[in-house]
Amino acid sequence: MVITPDIPNLPFIKKNGIKYFELNVEPVKQEILPGLFINAFGYNGSSPGPTIVVNPGDYVQIRVYNKLTEATSVHWHGLDVPNVMDGVPEAEPSPAIQPGSYFDYHFRIINPPGTHMYHSHMHSVKQIMMGLGGALIITDPKGTYIQRDYFIMLQEFKLKGLKKGEVMQGVYDLDPLTDDFNFFTMNGRCFPFTSPLPVRYGESVRIRLGNLMMNAHPIHLHGQQFVVTATDGNSLTLHNRYLKNTILVGSGETYDIEFKAHNPGNWLFHCHIPHHMANNFTENLGGMTTTIRYV
Repeated sequence: MVITPDIPNLPFIKKNGIKYFELNVEPVKQEILPGLFINAFGYNGSSPGPTIVVNPGDYVQIRVYNKLTEATSVHWHGLDVPNVMDGVPEAEPSPAIQPGSYFDYHFRIINPPGTHMYHSHMHSVKQIMMGLGGALIITDPKGTYIQRDYFIMLQEFKLKGLKKGEVMQGVYDLDPLTDDFNFFTMNGRCFPFTSPLPVRYGESVRIRLGNLMMNAHPIHLHGQQFVVTATDGNSLTLHNRYLKNTILVGSGETYDIEFKAHNPGNWLFHCHIPHHMANNFTENLGGMTTTIRYV
């Protein structure tokens, strides 16, 4: 089962062979550190939104309600869908979802198993940077060798009203029209508020990484190497897989990495850009950081 730490999977109802999902696009107060909230945009109460998990061949209907005060859309990033379902109203026949309205996206999952994303493609310069994104994962019903399967969404925000070096409890507005970011998150939280990824010795572990925002992030694992097994939802053939301990996840990219848990401990897993592993440039470890914890 795919787990997105600190973010739920989106429930569905199956009827007449169709999986029905619902997404609410809405303002959210996302707690990125204890008592420190951002006024973001999200889905179903969180940013990133809930993870959508489907299987190859599924027919899905995803009803998207717009509870913002501006039009929005949802683009199914990396999925091969009909043009009208692609969610880019300014360039394609897919409609904009007006405030107070909804639209039913429906399509068959024809891609193979892999890691994908969804996000707004309306007023993208604002809405994506306000937090409108989530994961869509096509699982492999025959993939039984992985014991732990995690997804991590990488995000970055500019919080207004804080001087450099300040981290204080409160509720802060965002500036989505800057690239001068001061907080960096994994699944909507900053270290040490991020949840560790538990593993057991001898387990096969997969970590899926996704990035929808501005910066590329070199994500580094301490204590052991990993194999890059997929990118952008496409599995790499065995002779094209490669061994690393740092993977650069660019905007719009996903990567799947796998390793055999063989070195017990509490190991850091983080973005290696120094400013990105801090909370508003404070000295203590923070930001886009979590741990792999042997249990």
